[in-house]
Amino acid sequence: MSLDGAYERDNIFAKIVRGEIPAARIGEDEKTLAFMDAFPQSRGHALVVHKTSRARNLLDVEQDELAEIMNTTQRVARAVRRALEPEGIMIAQFNGSAAGQTVFHLHVHIIPRWRDAPLGRHAGGAMGDMNELNALARQIAERLER
Repeated sequence: MSLDGAYERDNIFAKIVRGEIPAARIGEDEKTLAFMDAFPQSRGHALVVHKTSRARNLLDVEQDELAEIMNTTQRVARAVRRALEPEGIMIAQFNGSAAGQTVFHLHVHIIPRWRDAPLGRHAGGAMGDMNELNALARQIAERLER
């Protein structure tokens, strides 16, 4: 898909927001939701989405919605740091299929990194174990500041 197009109401992240598809949820507020990536590139790989925005990518989003997403991204990244003690944290966001975007609902990746652990392939790795993802979500949620 190109950078332009209509928002698809039934994309997988919209279904997660609506509760139609299960996800290992870290936390949510009125506007945003954080959950574990089902195809993690590293242990603790989390995603943040806006719950009401219909932005497909960073170029489509309203400034207030972007601020809400980024505030939650920072809070979750801090909780990931406290919970998992990574040596680094990569924050990533893809725009358009040529850039690697596979779900056309604006989302931000929070990917903990350790020097000795290779980074998995984006959108090409194995599905994570749901029990482990739920346990990680709880561990991160316990360290999420309100």
